[in-house]
Amino acid sequence: MPISRRLLLSGGAALALTGCGSDTGRGGEGSGRPRLSHWYHQYGEAGTRQAVGRYAAAYEGADVRIEWRPGNYDQQTAAALLTDSGPDVFEVNGPSLDQIRGGQVADLTGLLDGVKDDFDRAVLAPKTWDGRVWAIPQVVDTQLLYYRRSLLEQAGVRPPRTLDELVDAARGLTRGTVKGLFLGNDGGAGVLGGTPLYAAGLSLVTADGRPGFDDPAAARTLGKLHRLYADKSLLLGAPADWSDPSALLQGLTAMQWSGLWALPVVKKALGSDFGVLPFPADGPAGRPAVPVGAYGAAVSTRSRRQEAAKAYVKWLWVDRSDYQEDFALSYGFHIPARRSLAAKAGKLKEGAAAEAVRFAADHGYAQPLLWTVAAQTAYQDALSRIIKEGADPEREVRAAVRRTAEELKRAGKKA
Repeated sequence: MPISRRLLLSGGAALALTGCGSDTGRGGEGSGRPRLSHWYHQYGEAGTRQAVGRYAAAYEGADVRIEWRPGNYDQQTAAALLTDSGPDVFEVNGPSLDQIRGGQVADLTGLLDGVKDDFDRAVLAPKTWDGRVWAIPQVVDTQLLYYRRSLLEQAGVRPPRTLDELVDAARGLTRGTVKGLFLGNDGGAGVLGGTPLYAAGLSLVTADGRPGFDDPAAARTLGKLHRLYADKSLLLGAPADWSDPSALLQGLTAMQWSGLWALPVVKKALGSDFGVLPFPADGPAGRPAVPVGAYGAAVSTRSRRQEAAKAYVKWLWVDRSDYQEDFALSYGFHIPARRSLAAKAGKLKEGAAAEAVRFAADHGYAQPLLWTVAAQTAYQDALSRIIKEGADPEREVRAAVRRTAEELKRAGKKA
């Protein structure tokens, strides 16, 4: 199956495919324009490849060759950035701190002069280091809690606004063959990630580079997720996992955690019989939480055409607002990275789509740049044991905090 933007929100790894394809932008020998190579990972949404080729062909400042890269894209780009044969421009789920510190990506701060505040702050933050911007966000992906209005009304359950209400609602909505809640076939550890921590008023990493969940509230909140599992109110073993809304549409569950990309399909199937919510707050310091993420356009410092590459990135992801809206909403369903575009986009002005935009703006968080794969693995393993095995939340959190602290020290931050 093709890779999708949604993987960056779930922490999933790219699938192992082989080969790559390419499209030429304006092309042609002797044009007098610099030649640029632009890499994209393989998208699952139909029409995306043709669209980025069309954008490249419209650019008059360079001959842009589009490389459509299947396979483990992050590994491909990481290796290519160390050579002179890699891309000039590439999209990236990052860049990583090692790539920034290693001088592998160019400083793009100046491209946002006068418009930086218009970009979604949550998704721009992980692309910013030492006060400088290293990639330009392309679109915003987010996740939401979908619920069937009719099923909640029949059960006398109101849409949950707190985590305790979510636990109670899931139990009350579990009737016969219908489960109350679907968080993925693993019980939620993979997709939820740090979302429950943010809902408790915590974070993965603090602003000063410390573990952000070294707090009793973390164990309290994560322990409540086990109640969902112990109550048998979670749908497990669904034919399709959390990113596909079919469990909700087929009546297997009354509530489902999924992505914004599912909204058009849900609306077509259910009409007005659904609503959306952020992940509900927990505890006195809690707040609703909405995970957001964005691939960004970056420039390789190995490129001999850095200035031309920067000019192209600015044209495509800063100046051409029409292409930015088209990329976000014509080949899938995503939020433009610029708030002004999200506010005026017709498809996002009403109903659940407008609510999703508001949730992302008011409650959005992105995985911080300092959150490494090792820290994420340790945390998600602990979360899985808490949810499915009823492991002691305090012990599991302490172990995950220790591993995170080690990673932060490795990154050169105090922990």
